[in-house]
Amino acid sequence: MNAVALIAVMAFVTAMLRFLPFLVFRKRTPAYIVYLGSVLPAALIGMLVVYCLKDVQITSAPHGLPELLAAAAVVLLQAWKRNSLLSILAGTLLYMLLTQLVF
Repeated sequence: MNAVALIAVMAFVTAMLRFLPFLVFRKRTPAYIVYLGSVLPAALIGMLVVYCLKDVQITSAPHGLPELLAAAAVVLLQAWKRNSLLSILAGTLLYMLLTQLVF
């Protein structure tokens, strides 16, 4: 019974977080919210890239080569196919193959 109550509370909180912006901004969305909606996606992607590459050791072998190749594959696939899921999955697969089998 505890698990059911926990799941119900989590579902309610998740739903409320999704509905809250629509309830708060019924008439007009403030300009700063529109601005944040336009700049935050790129900023978050940049933060994720920095976080993923922060521990790369370029001074010792393999000198960040798996990370560089995987990141280049993600960028090239995204530019070519415009499919984020494909780009991220292919980059992750390439990185794992390089780290487990090559380097």
